[in-house]
Amino acid sequence: MRLVILAAAAALLAACAGSPGGNAPQSLVDRSALTVQDILSGENDRLDAASVLRRARGAVVCPQSFRAAFFAGGSGGNCVLLGRDAAGSWSSPAFYAVGSGSLGFQAGIQDSQTLLLLMNDRALNAVIDRQFKFGADASLAIAHLGGSVEGATTTALGADILSFSRSRGLFAGLALEGSVLNPMPDWNAAYYGREVGAREIVITMSTHNPGADPLRAALMRFGAQATPAATPPAAAPQPVASPAASAPRGSVGRTPLPPPPPAR
Repeated sequence: MRLVILAAAAALLAACAGSPGGNAPQSLVDRSALTVQDILSGENDRLDAASVLRRARGAVVCPQSFRAAFFAGGSGGNCVLLGRDAAGSWSSPAFYAVGSGSLGFQAGIQDSQTLLLLMNDRALNAVIDRQFKFGADASLAIAHLGGSVEGATTTALGADILSFSRSRGLFAGLALEGSVLNPMPDWNAAYYGREVGAREIVITMSTHNPGADPLRAALMRFGAQATPAATPPAAAPQPVASPAASAPRGSVGRTPLPPPPPAR
């Protein structure tokens, strides 16, 4: 049974990471921009992910991933990875597929939007440098935040990767699983018109596609520091007018007479 699950997960991941058809890369980028808005907009951001985004070194956006199981199951979807430089600008996206197999007491189907915030260079390089499996790297601390606000105040402290998600559907049970992020070089080549690696796109930012500007702008907008209200300048002190100067025009001034000369 375990071999069947792993084979199904591998097939699902391969299907997600295959050669893109038509306008698939741009469609994924556009849906990623909408996902950022859906997760980080004020009415949905119960966990205050926008404030965490201000400190993030990178982000993985998965607009739609499906999870289905009946005792044995799997999940999969396509994602984009972006990095941020020291000045606060975001890179264009590199393309990844996410997939997993699971075994346990579980049943249901679920459709999720996921935002992974990579909080430091260690987490960003882990995703870029190799096929990344969640839970397999003991040097990285990962916090999954999708339920309560209380969880955000405890498990998120010191985490290298923070996961925020919005889900639709019902999925119940305990599963033993690890999700794998796998690069999609064919999608990168199709989107940028040449062979280009994730490090060139995300770290050195040596290539760019204008179609990614709405996604980059959404991350910049939600991750911008709040601008404090400007303090109005202090009013300049008004000069004190002399009595003569303050007298209204056309009025008669009253000037005291000099004393009379002494008698001879």
